[in-house]
Amino acid sequence: MARKEPAFTIGVEEEYLLVDKETRSLVVDPPATLMEEAEEKCGSQVTAELLRSQIEIGTKVCNNIQEAHEDLARLRRNIIEVADRHGLAPIAASTHPFSSWTEQKHTRKERYDMLTHEMQGAARRLLICGMHVHVGIDDDELRIDLMNQMSYFLPHLLALSCSSPFWNGRDTGLKSYRLTIFDALPRTGLPERFASFAEYQRHVSILMEAGLIEDSTRIWWDLRPSARFPTLESRIMDVCTRLEDTVALASLLVCILRMLYRLRTRNQRWRIYTPMLIRENRWRAMRYSFDEGLIDLAKGIVVPFEDLLDELLSLVAEDANALGCVNEVSRVRNILSRGTSAHRQLKDYELERASGASVEDSLRSVVDTLIADTAEGL
Repeated sequence: MARKEPAFTIGVEEEYLLVDKETRSLVVDPPATLMEEAEEKCGSQVTAELLRSQIEIGTKVCNNIQEAHEDLARLRRNIIEVADRHGLAPIAASTHPFSSWTEQKHTRKERYDMLTHEMQGAARRLLICGMHVHVGIDDDELRIDLMNQMSYFLPHLLALSCSSPFWNGRDTGLKSYRLTIFDALPRTGLPERFASFAEYQRHVSILMEAGLIEDSTRIWWDLRPSARFPTLESRIMDVCTRLEDTVALASLLVCILRMLYRLRTRNQRWRIYTPMLIRENRWRAMRYSFDEGLIDLAKGIVVPFEDLLDELLSLVAEDANALGCVNEVSRVRNILSRGTSAHRQLKDYELERASGASVEDSLRSVVDTLIADTAEGL
C-alpha cells in the first residue's frame, strides 16, 4: 500500500524584543497589563519569554503558507497595537543594537527559574530571539529520516535570515551573532543522527532517567522532532524583521522537506554529509550571511550563494507548485537582492556615522528602522 503523503502543515513562532519608543532601549520592566492586553487579543497564541523584554507569538496550525502569512500578520498587528498603548514597540530582530543583557530581568515562571538556576550565566545572556517553523510530519520514522537529511540545508536558511549583527552596542563582525550566545547552552547546534525514532527516544530517555532533562523540550538543536506536536521543528533561523522574509523562508523550508520526502518515494535520498562539513557552512552563514558563499559539499569548493540558491529553487520547483507557494518561495530572491535585516542594520548604521552622527545616535536610528520594518506589509 502506498504511503500517505504527510500533511506538511505549517506553524511559525516568532520572538520579538520590546523597545521604548522614546529611548529606543529595551524596556526592562514592561507593565503587567501589556501581557494581559496581548492575551485578550491573541489568546494562547502569545506568551511571555525568558526575559521580560521579550514576547513570543505563534500561529495556529496552518494548512498552507497563505494561512500562516495571514495569521502572522494579524499577530504582529496586535502586538504592535498593544505595545503602542504603552509607548513601546516590538522589533523582530535577534539581538538589540545596544541594550545590554546585564540590565534585563527574567520572567518569573517555574520553567525559567529552573533554566536560569541550572544554566547560570549562559542563560542570563540569552537576550536573543529566533524564529521556529514547525512542519507537520505525523510519521515518527519519517520525521527522523528527514531530520537526518535536512541538516544539510540548515546553513542556507540561516544565511537568508540573519538579523543579529550588533551586541552591546558594537558591530560584532558577524551577521548572526545570536547563535554564538545560544550555542553556549548544552544540547544545541546541529541535530544528532539516528537510525530510527526508537533510537532517538532511547537517547532522550537516558538524559531523562539521569535527571538531566524533564523531557525533549530541553533539547534545543537547530532542527528537532517537536516534543509537543507531530512536527519537525526548525530552530536555526534568526527572526526575520520583514514579514515577507519570514513567509518566504517558511515556504522554502516546507518545500525542501517535501522535496526530500518526494525523493524517498522514488527510493532516492539526499546524501548525508559529516557534521564537520555542515558546521563549516553553519559558521560561514553566521559570519557572512550569503556574502561569501557556502561550500558545495558535493564539489568540495566554495560556491557563490546565488548559484546555490538557483539550484535549490530548481530542486523544489515541483514541490512549491504542489504546495501552492510558488510566489512565496520566489521571494527568497528578494532577500538576496536587497540583503537580510543584518545587512540593512549595518548599512543604516554606516550611513548615519558617515553623516556625522554619534555611535549612540546611529544605533538608535537602527532601532527606528527595525520598528518600521517590523510593521512593514501589515
